[in-house]
Amino acid sequence: MTPDDTLDLDGFCHAIPKVELHCHLLGTVRHATFRDLAHAAKAAISDDEIDAFYIRRPGHYAGVLKALRTLDAQVLRTPDDLRRITYEYLEDAAAHNVRYAECFWNPTGTVEQSGMRFEDAQDGIVRAIHDAEADNGIVGRLVVAIDREASPAAALEMVGWVRAHRRDEVVGLGIDYSEVDHPPELFEAAYAAARAAGLRTTAHAGEFGMPWANVRTAVEVLKVDRIDHGYTIVDAPEYARELADRGVVFTVVPTNSYYLRTLPPDRWALDHPIRRMRDLGLRLHPNTDDPAFHLVTPTGAWRMMAADFGFAIDDLRACMLNGLDAAFIDDSTRRPWRVEFEVDFDDAASAAGSRNA
Repeated sequence: MTPDDTLDLDGFCHAIPKVELHCHLLGTVRHATFRDLAHAAKAAISDDEIDAFYIRRPGHYAGVLKALRTLDAQVLRTPDDLRRITYEYLEDAAAHNVRYAECFWNPTGTVEQSGMRFEDAQDGIVRAIHDAEADNGIVGRLVVAIDREASPAAALEMVGWVRAHRRDEVVGLGIDYSEVDHPPELFEAAYAAARAAGLRTTAHAGEFGMPWANVRTAVEVLKVDRIDHGYTIVDAPEYARELADRGVVFTVVPTNSYYLRTLPPDRWALDHPIRRMRDLGLRLHPNTDDPAFHLVTPTGAWRMMAADFGFAIDDLRACMLNGLDAAFIDDSTRRPWRVEFEVDFDDAASAAGSRNA
C-alpha cells in the first residue's frame, strides 16, 4: 500500500528503526564544525568558501569532492578532530532513530595529507564510537575505504595498515571517489587481502553512469558482500534478476547528485533508476551518503523513497530488513534486532495512521 494523505509521513519516516550502511565520515561534518576546525588549523580557506559547500547547486559533486579533499589536506590535524566529527555524526544519526551505523573513512588521504599516523587517526574514530554508544545508544562501526583515485598499490598498503593495527570496530572494506577511469578490477589484490584478514566487503559501482559491468566485476571479481549505488544494473535486467535471486543488497542514495543533475527536474523522480531497481526485484536500502553536503537526514532519505519514488509501506519494511541483512554484524545480533525492528516499525506505522499497520 502506498502511503496516503492520512499518513504522517514525516513522523513515520523519523520513527522507522534504521541502520545506515552508506555514509562517508568526511561528508557528515557539521557546518559549524568545519569552520571551527578550519580556524583551529589556520586553513587557507575562507568562511565563504566553506559556506558554499553547504549549498546544493549545479556541479554539486565537484563541490562535495573539494570539501572532502579540503578536510584531509587543510583541516583535519589531530585524532581529536576525527573523534569530534565521528561523535557528532553518530549523535545526529541517533536523533533520527538510526540504531546501527557503518561509516566509510578513506585512510589514504587522511594519512598522506594530515600528518597523522594511521593508528592514531583510527583511534580517534574508535573513541568516538565508544563515546556515542555510551551517550546516545547507537552502535557505530567503521568501514575503511579505498580511494580509487589513488593507486592500487596505495590501496594494498592501506589494507596492510588495517591488518597491522586491527580493531574490532573496523568491520569492512569499501571503495569510493570517482569511478570514472578507475574500474573495480584494479583493486582485486586489496580486496583479496581484506577478505583474508576477515573483513567484509562492499564497493561503489555503477555510479556516475558508469557501465553495469562494473557491478558485475565488483560481485564476481572483488566478491563483495553488497553494492553501493549500482544504478546502471538496470541496463542488464537479466543479471539484475540474478542478483535479486542471490539476495545482493544495494545501498542506494535518493539524493545522488548524478541523477539530480542529468534527469529533467520534472522527470527526475519518475525516471530515477531506483524505481526500476525495485521493479527488477533488487533488494534496496536507502542511505544519506554525504548528509551534510547533500542537505539530507536519515529521515529525509527514507521519506524520499516514499514521496519521490513511490515506495509503499511494505516496500519500506523490506528496505529496513534489507539493511539488517546487509549489515556487517553477526547473526546472534541480527536475529533479535530483526524482531525488535519489525515490532517498532509496526508501532511507528500505527502511530502515524497507516491503515495497513
